[in-house]
Amino acid sequence: MESQKIISKLPYSKPFLFVDEIVQINENGVEGTYTFDENLDFYKGHFKDNPITPGVILTEVMAQIGLVCLGIFLLDDSFNTTTSIALTSNEIEFLKPVFPKEKVTVISEKIYFRFGKLKCKVRMKNEKGEEVCTGIIAGMVISK
Repeated sequence: MESQKIISKLPYSKPFLFVDEIVQINENGVEGTYTFDENLDFYKGHFKDNPITPGVILTEVMAQIGLVCLGIFLLDDSFNTTTSIALTSNEIEFLKPVFPKEKVTVISEKIYFRFGKLKCKVRMKNEKGEEVCTGIIAGMVISK
């Protein structure tokens, strides 16, 4: 499945779409990028006079690229408007801050995909190639 087609199937829109590009994707994992717009609303208060991307947003970026994009790819044509991928668990370690205008790369490696559950090892790197967070994310594929 083509990268742009995968992005178009994501169940998000601006300002909550955190995928700019899928660099590569196959049955074992995905790599994608996102650049944080300095005008995103959460920067106004996190933190006052020193904006830093909240950890929950970093987790969301990793989930959108590393879990949902990969899930759509793995499901291929069976992913449709009645299919959802819901986050079931995450264990993330935050190592460095991410600032406005920073471009990050998410690398996700599939641990397993069985019985409707996708579990991945994810890493996020900044433009310098430094790891800013890492962990495990899992989700369930739900069809209505």
